[in-house]
Amino acid sequence: MAKPKVFVSFDYDTDYQLKEGLIGQSLLGDSPFSVTDVSLKERQPEKDWRRKARQAISRCDVFVVILGENTHSANGVIDEIKIAKELGKRCFQLRPQGKKWSPMKGGGKMVIWTWNNLKREFS
Repeated sequence: MAKPKVFVSFDYDTDYQLKEGLIGQSLLGDSPFSVTDVSLKERQPEKDWRRKARQAISRCDVFVVILGENTHSANGVIDEIKIAKELGKRCFQLRPQGKKWSPMKGGGKMVIWTWNNLKREFS
């Protein structure tokens, strides 16, 4: 059985390293999920960005928001959550251990980011 494909939504300006950490975990031998990095590498007109984001989200099984200090004000994350909801994707949010950052409205349940918690989300 194929591993579920994950779309990662994050604040590109401040949380790139967190996203890279999740990709690294997806490469572990016992990882129950895979991540295809579909981050748009450059700024694009809003219409093109939304279309590309929708295409990428539609190809994934699970939508994950990585919570950072400023995620709540990241317009791209807010828009991606709306798209994921429109497409009926299963969503949850990862909050790094020890951080008290607030979950995103509509982003699904909040999960403390530990390896065991991640594995549990995909079992």
